[in-house]
Amino acid sequence: MLKRFFATFAPFFSRFSRPLTAENMPITLITGPSRSGKSEWAEHLARSRSGSVIYIATAQRRADDAEWQARINQHQQRRPADWTCLEEPVDLAALLVTAAAGECWLVDALGTWLANVLEQDEDTWQSTVATLLAVLRSSPAELILVAEETGWGVVPAYPLGRIFRDRLGSLTRRIGAIAQSVYLVTGGYALDLAQLGVRLPEPDGATE
Repeated sequence: MLKRFFATFAPFFSRFSRPLTAENMPITLITGPSRSGKSEWAEHLARSRSGSVIYIATAQRRADDAEWQARINQHQQRRPADWTCLEEPVDLAALLVTAAAGECWLVDALGTWLANVLEQDEDTWQSTVATLLAVLRSSPAELILVAEETGWGVVPAYPLGRIFRDRLGSLTRRIGAIAQSVYLVTGGYALDLAQLGVRLPEPDGATE
């Protein structure tokens, strides 16, 4: 019955997929709560790819925060020695545009990057998102992007927290709309929502 269902509705689902061409490669979005293993799953997928892996770390080092530095060190120790690591907390699109065919780029993580540019006003932020999406759509490299899930709890009591949560939720939805695989990592499992769920139409506007 499931085979018949997917065969019947496959044309409908494919309308919302990002077609692969010679100019672009698959996008994988991985999202999940804190300590869910989303970064480890992203690294596992990157290890399985052929070609070179370029890891983009968006976290900013804080010499006065030992616990934060310990988190960064943990990520560093897990990564294979032959991966190239680039630290870019702000100009993510400008770095991704340099990606080349045959490479796999892993971005960890979008929420950390968003926190670094959260002071942007709404018009500037929408321009930043539009630029990033354009780069992702046209990239000749395979892209794996990690994002934090922050929208399943209570509404933050302070305005900046609400802006962060809303922007991250909107960003992950818009990237998910053009991704071939969208993994939710929780409870020790990685679920590909693109295979298990029904893809929503890609948002037309900047907010949903």
